[in-house]
Amino acid sequence: MDVNIKIKEIIRTNRKSIAIQIMDDSSIVIRTPYNVSEDTINSIVSKNKYWIHQRKKEIESRDPKFSPKEYVNGEGFLYLGDFYKLTIVDNQNEPLIFKNGFYLSKNALPNARDVFIEWYKKEAYKKISERVEWYAKKEGYEYNKIKITNAQKRWASCSPLGNLNFSWRLIMSPLRVIDYVVIHELVHLKENNHSKSFWNKVKVIMSDYEKYDDWLKKNGHLLKILLK
Repeated sequence: MDVNIKIKEIIRTNRKSIAIQIMDDSSIVIRTPYNVSEDTINSIVSKNKYWIHQRKKEIESRDPKFSPKEYVNGEGFLYLGDFYKLTIVDNQNEPLIFKNGFYLSKNALPNARDVFIEWYKKEAYKKISERVEWYAKKEGYEYNKIKITNAQKRWASCSPLGNLNFSWRLIMSPLRVIDYVVIHELVHLKENNHSKSFWNKVKVIMSDYEKYDDWLKKNGHLLKILLK
């Protein structure tokens, strides 16, 4: 194996194939079936060394870089494209309140991560549902249900039954980025691929969609609160 490639962690599970993950801190994590030897893992890593180096280089060149969130006064959390400061407060009945800033109850500190994710999920469902309904009615699309997911690798998806799935992490992005993802999935109700016809339909609804697609490519790594 290339001596410049250092594996941070090997995670063995019941999966059927080996996956190489380059994390947001550019560390390497290998996910593998239980019965795969380290020699086999090293061989696969060596065969993919060019891709690994390129991916690490890409992550290390990101600006700004992602930092895992700390639940302390002054930490910044994204909501609709802007960072808002966190304040830890006493005597607050709700675990988390947003009023031009995040106010976290001191009693909720032990579960702060889960409290934030739950809040993001509720806000994502509310805001994304509004945008889906508005664009569907305006453009004549019919969908079935909307679901907010924990997806880490996909922003959204559209099922053959007309169900629209969106990652809760989208609520951290600007509203126009959310609109772009909503339009993208609505168009998939009629075009189940990324053909020229698909992109033409997207462009009719949002002429500058490339700007928001590019925003996600450049800033998507920031839309989380953990490294993994």
